[in-house]
Amino acid sequence: MRRPLTFTCEGATLAGMLHPADGETAVLIVPGGPQTRAGSHRGFVDLADRLAAAGYPVLRFDRRGLGDSDGDDPGFCASAPEIATAIATIRAELPQIKQIIGWGLCDGASALALHGAALGLDGLILANPWTRDSESSAEPPRATVAARYRQRLTSPREWRRLLTGGIDLRKAIGGLLRVARPEAAPQLAADMATGLKAFNRPALILLAGRDATAQAFGALWGSVTFQPVREGGDIEVATLPDATHTFVRAEDAAAMAQRCLAWLGSATN
Repeated sequence: MRRPLTFTCEGATLAGMLHPADGETAVLIVPGGPQTRAGSHRGFVDLADRLAAAGYPVLRFDRRGLGDSDGDDPGFCASAPEIATAIATIRAELPQIKQIIGWGLCDGASALALHGAALGLDGLILANPWTRDSESSAEPPRATVAARYRQRLTSPREWRRLLTGGIDLRKAIGGLLRVARPEAAPQLAADMATGLKAFNRPALILLAGRDATAQAFGALWGSVTFQPVREGGDIEVATLPDATHTFVRAEDAAAMAQRCLAWLGSATN
């Protein structure tokens, strides 16, 4: 049965929800801001219930300044103290725990990639990791633009629109030039690559096929930035082709949870 609890981080009281189970491997869900511990459409509640039913205890919590937690939100890059406190809470509440896996969505995944090694986690599940240096950029990620143009180039309907003047040719050419232009990796992505290289433990990266954030990460994952991680790490990448950022459809949420359970079964035994 779920059990609410609170714990303290640097003077702030954080709100959490524990999903107990008998297993020795626990999962800590780190939400991406400004999400709370429930997740969009209560997605984290559903995921935690599924994992706990399979024997994996789960702790969900609100970051400082979000949801029911006190304090000021430090941002995901500075969220290591509350993640560390949540890890300590799991160990205090569940003495049987031998391993703790960090599960994060969006910038929660980025925080785990940045800090997982220092926090002593035993594995990571990173869903649609955020890699952009600015949240306020008006331009969509380059990978999203590229995916859009690939789709258009294979669509007879889009070719008819082009030939009949239904597409702004100048704008289309500008988009193609942006895709073709070399683009430096964001500093955040470089820092995440450094963090994952230092982590040197099993990780699963989940990418939603219909998500711009996942598309941006996927493009960077294949670049030189993440080459040392790809070549030297025990990291599996799985794509759910029709899923959105928060796995909102029931079938995508179920498939995502099953993918997590399959990985947990192989990576933690």
